[in-house]
Amino acid sequence: MDLEARAGVLAALADPARLRIVDLLDAGDASPGELRDRLGMPSNLMAHHLGVLEARGVVSRHRSHADRRRTYLRLHPEALAGLLPGIGGPAVRTVTRVVFVCTANSARSQLASALWRRASAIPSTSAGTHPGDAIASGAIAVARRRGLRLVQDRPQALDDLLRAGDLVVTVCDGAHEQLASASTDGLAGVVHWSVPDPAQAGTAAAFDDAYVDIAERVSRLALRLADDHPPADGLGVRAGGGA
Repeated sequence: MDLEARAGVLAALADPARLRIVDLLDAGDASPGELRDRLGMPSNLMAHHLGVLEARGVVSRHRSHADRRRTYLRLHPEALAGLLPGIGGPAVRTVTRVVFVCTANSARSQLASALWRRASAIPSTSAGTHPGDAIASGAIAVARRRGLRLVQDRPQALDDLLRAGDLVVTVCDGAHEQLASASTDGLAGVVHWSVPDPAQAGTAAAFDDAYVDIAERVSRLALRLADDHPPADGLGVRAGGGA
């Protein structure tokens, strides 16, 4: 990145509110409304800060793949690369397990869990808010093309699966929106990755795009997490909302 471009990005970050937005989006995607709630910021001010970050390519937005009304913002870490080389290191969060969730648990969450097993020693699993009958053939095919071994034989339900210390990663907008009102007591946190559903297109290219997107996100998250010993008891958190 040349000096002028670096100066522009640094200027965009030179505000405590915008830095906080970047911090929040570093964990995962969020809608403007979710960011407003987290920061207690009025809509007009949030729109201003997001506009500054978007203009410099630090964040981008797209419509929800589920309800098509809300939008989600995504951080582009490549826009921050080289700003201050060699300074600082990744923050570390301690978790007992990573649980990847999508609606049907037939593609994205299955790929994410398998990729996680390859990237981290922290245990992982995947589940669906409304699990399908079988893993999508496109997910099986892309895993075979990429030399990835899927670790579950079939989709499983999220109901009563979560336990204390879990980090939940929703990998589809539908699951994220369904779980918005669910209790998170005892969890290590909830992260959202807004990954388009490759099954809607049904093409090999769509599944490859989902694979690459998830693999990049898994690599980044794995650097930020530390293992913990799982507790003996479960939380009994249900996908319908509440423990």
